[in-house]
Amino acid sequence: MGAAHLSREKVARGFLVCLWLWGFFSLSYAARSGVSKQKFEVKKHLNRLNKPAVKSIQSPDGDIIDCVPITKQPAFDHPFLKDHKIQMKPNYHPEGLFDDNKVSSTTKSKDKEPHIPQLWHRYGKCAEGTIPMRRTKEDDVLRASSVKRYGKKKHRTVPLPKSAEPDLINQSGHQHAIAYVEGDKYYGAKATINVWEPKIQQQNEFSLSQIWLLGGSFGQDLNSIEAGWQVSPDLYGDNNTRLFTYWTSDAYQATGCYNLLCSGFIQINSDIAMGASISPVSGYRNSQYDISILIWKDPKEGHWWMQFGNGYVLGYWPSFLFSYLTESASMIEWGGEVVNSQADGHHTSTQMGSGKFPEEGFSKASYFRNIQVVDSSNNLKAPKGLGTFTEQSNCYDVQPGNNDDWGHFFYYGGPGKNENCP
Repeated sequence: MGAAHLSREKVARGFLVCLWLWGFFSLSYAARSGVSKQKFEVKKHLNRLNKPAVKSIQSPDGDIIDCVPITKQPAFDHPFLKDHKIQMKPNYHPEGLFDDNKVSSTTKSKDKEPHIPQLWHRYGKCAEGTIPMRRTKEDDVLRASSVKRYGKKKHRTVPLPKSAEPDLINQSGHQHAIAYVEGDKYYGAKATINVWEPKIQQQNEFSLSQIWLLGGSFGQDLNSIEAGWQVSPDLYGDNNTRLFTYWTSDAYQATGCYNLLCSGFIQINSDIAMGASISPVSGYRNSQYDISILIWKDPKEGHWWMQFGNGYVLGYWPSFLFSYLTESASMIEWGGEVVNSQADGHHTSTQMGSGKFPEEGFSKASYFRNIQVVDSSNNLKAPKGLGTFTEQSNCYDVQPGNNDDWGHFFYYGGPGKNENCP
């Protein structure tokens, strides 16, 4: 009886050990296959994004810039662009371009080669007929919440100046200090933006300064075209200030992306790399640097074009990408945005602009100057009825002004967490 009992116990124990081993190996296999499936997805995505280059340039900041034939860029993966004939220049340029030469420190002079404020130029250039593309690395994609979300903004990141739902804004974790116009049809916008390198508290936060051209409602169908500079450790893996663009036609849900990280924007310029570092940046009570950005709708083809600095037409967003913006924008916004993740239960100390409040003024606070809109006659005009908006002025603020040299301008930004913004 005892022996039989012991053998039954042995069998039961053996069965439990087998069960445990089976579970352990199943889990480790599942984990391994999960990792290998993710690696496969990432590799597939990298192959989609990184196009075959005719030349690669190592930038001092660690980036690799690939010179990709213009016809091989990501835009042409879009089914609607398979037979698209690239427009190498816009049909029309807005009239009444403000003369940046008299005030800007980074624009070209009449007889010198223009200074292009991008780091990678120290080590080479891309030839005509190619475009410079910042190579996406495996780590870049792995930092995203998923392969699908890589290169995309989170939902609800546009400031709603007259929102009846302030709680909704705060819940989104994004904060803004902006100037804006609405109530008309807008066919473009321009500004010269002071460039800084704000400090970021958490890797999943960012700080940016940009122009938004918006169409549609702030619900599910918002159309947005955006451009400016940003510091985003999550997207780029460092704290460098970088030139960026963004677009969406469905309120940041399924469409659109940063830079050239999906099909959409068609780049024609061989000098400027989207997502590449801008250098130099401004210093507190020191030299000030700024960049000019102009976005406008070509009255003939209807595409939205972008120009960087005085003469660098970067490319265009084909009009078919959008619904409301096929016609015009109904609102323009200029200003700063940060992510406030409140990691330790306090407001983030991520800086906006220079990290200083607007009242500190020139060489201390960041600015947007020569703010203009493009009207239906394709003329650059001063914005009418410029409003300002910020969710928490104790954390980040905005202060507008107007003079002969700078036209309509504003100082903006702040330190985030401080004694009045706990």
